Amino acid sequence: MVCLPTYDERESLEPMLRALGEVLGPDDRVLVIDDNSPDGTGELADRLAAELPFVDVLHRQRKDGLGRAYIAGFRIALDRGAELVLELDCDFSHDPRDVPRLIEAAGSADLVLGSRYVAGGGVRDWGLVRRLISRGASLYTRLLLMPVRDATGGFKCFRREVLERLDLDAITSRGYMFQIETTFRARRAGFRVVEIPIVFSDREVGGSKMSRAIVAEAIWKVPALRLASLRGRL
Repeated sequence: MVCLPTYDERESLEPMLRALGEVLGPDDRVLVIDDNSPDGTGELADRLAAELPFVDVLHRQRKDGLGRAYIAGFRIALDRGAELVLELDCDFSHDPRDVPRLIEAAGSADLVLGSRYVAGGGVRDWGLVRRLISRGASLYTRLLLMPVRDATGGFKCFRREVLERLDLDAITSRGYMFQIETTFRARRAGFRVVEIPIVFSDREVGGSKMSRAIVAEAIWKVPALRLASLRGRL
């Protein structure tokens, strides 16, 4: 199951769902997780779900952070028996044509990360400041937590055993720190994590969800996770 969180993604949603329909298998599903988007994304999702048999929709009452949206999606995916659970941005920053590559890699790994910072990966249409912030965040995480080159990326494929083992209630990160925390907890639990190259493209429509609060959360929570692990609390 592909978990697709949305907030004000009306312009991107239909093209993304149709693109996913071209690469997914006959038994695969997409769960749109909409946080009460004021632009009508949720209503559009309902109309598309009525047309496209592989689409389901979860409506949440308010915008509550990327992490909480994904955890809600994970619980539904597990309840419905999904063997693989994917994360994907709706804005085409992640190429849906790469989904089969992540699924294939999950045949020999427990958690697959689509990585911008391994050989063959990269980014398009980013300015210097954003490149420095992203690279800096990855280096910061690598030095303090784990040898993963792109821990902040949001294009991932979990085997269900990983999500079953993780204590989803204990994951409190709300922004992009969620990606770091889930990968760190998976590695701490002994699961095999691999990175495969992807090219990340900046969104063409809509606005970025990055904020100062999201950056601040990552700055303090990375060392907090390290400290908790050293104390045996993870």
